[in-house]
Amino acid sequence: MKLIKAYNNADFLNGDDARSVRILCEYLEPLSRLKSEGVSRAIVAFGSARVRRLTEGATGVDYFHDAAELGERLARWTTETHAAGERYHLVTGGGPGIMEALHEGSARVDRALNVGIGISLPFEQHGNPYLDAGHGFEFHYFFMRKFWFMNLAKAVVVFPGGFGTLDELFEVLTLTQVGKAERMPVVLYGSEFWKEILNIPALTRRGLIAADDENIFSYADSVEEAFTLLTRTLP
Repeated sequence: MKLIKAYNNADFLNGDDARSVRILCEYLEPLSRLKSEGVSRAIVAFGSARVRRLTEGATGVDYFHDAAELGERLARWTTETHAAGERYHLVTGGGPGIMEALHEGSARVDRALNVGIGISLPFEQHGNPYLDAGHGFEFHYFFMRKFWFMNLAKAVVVFPGGFGTLDELFEVLTLTQVGKAERMPVVLYGSEFWKEILNIPALTRRGLIAADDENIFSYADSVEEAFTLLTRTLP
């Protein structure tokens, strides 16, 4: 009979009794790899995996194009103004849609700035082609994934998206509101979309948030405006 060491026992490691071990792995393994790759601060972008480039002749805001342009602007800015070990990485969920667009733009300058913090789902998610293997992460636990977004974030831009994007946005707003995260630039891209989806002033009128909480974030409707709001206070 061949004996199996505990750390090689797949049945145990994937079972309920080892959940705490798996959670710890999703903290320690990224911690080690991010450190070795020199990733310590980031501009984080959230947005829908379902957004695609507008086809020729289509009308409306081309969020894919804008995200790519913003990614390129941010990558060029940090490459030109920061030493190699001090540059901001562009962190997304690592998948398609807005995430891919931002990384496509950044890759025009330096794809090594791209970091993808993914989540294993039965649909939609896969690593986009602008990520190097060492900069791609896949998580099982949503809360550990969001921990790493917040741990690295020095600025956040949020493009239109669904439940997942809203969850990520409110994680940022809540942790900032209660002082668990330092104030940072938080930019909602596409004011028409966001003001339809979120009625934040109603929370203030009803006394559910303080008036100053509305200053946690800003709106932007152009790449230039978003770029300025994201970078003007970053060292």
